[in-house]
Amino acid sequence: MKRIRHYIPALSRRFLRLATAAALLCAVASASAQLKQNLDNRPYADLKRWHLGFSVGMHMQDLKFTHNGFITDDGQRWVAEVPDYSPGFCVNVLGALRLHKYFELRLSPGMYFGNKVVRMMDANGDATRKHDVKSAYVVVPLDLKISGDRLRNTRPYVTVGAMATYDVSKKRPEPIRLNPFDAYLSVGVGCDFYLPFFKLNPEVKFCFGMTDVLDHKRPDLADDPEMIKVTNSLKKVKSSMIVITFNFE
Repeated sequence: MKRIRHYIPALSRRFLRLATAAALLCAVASASAQLKQNLDNRPYADLKRWHLGFSVGMHMQDLKFTHNGFITDDGQRWVAEVPDYSPGFCVNVLGALRLHKYFELRLSPGMYFGNKVVRMMDANGDATRKHDVKSAYVVVPLDLKISGDRLRNTRPYVTVGAMATYDVSKKRPEPIRLNPFDAYLSVGVGCDFYLPFFKLNPEVKFCFGMTDVLDHKRPDLADDPEMIKVTNSLKKVKSSMIVITFNFE
């Protein structure tokens, strides 16, 4: 009995030490987990002079038609429109130059593959025709990226820029033919998401064509009044695009 009473204080002290050590270990583990949760991913990513990456996404093309009121010999007046958007695919490589804490210059050449369904109709509704205007653009966008302050692992931004495009798709005899070259002004909005191994930038960009892309000179249709009457009814055609991309840096 005396031995048992003798060991009770010793056991109590050991238990107290073990309990204290366990509590300290739990506190350290909890603090470590909380510290990891509060750490910013890739904290020095924006300090690099150059950034390289790539982007994939989709785009939707549109055309704005300006009609001139041309009337055919049989009294028809034709108009054209793009009734629906047809999504296309785009892929780019990305190079960015850091100019300032809040400013970055980005060059992202790539390819845009798309299609526009043009509906042509008599203004009286007596006849309707459709044809696909397919395109494969080589694009060279140059944008100024203006970023806000970083909040943990996110950073919003806007872009303003210009884009040159050249259509390398094969041309076929069709009532509306577009010139291969075009130039756009663009504005966009996006957000940087800092992930453990890379930076992801979802972005929406609105592109506005600046040139008349209609090919007015159609000697290939000189002997086909049924085909050329739509071209003769148009004063000018301007294009526009909505581009949704996911940039990986």
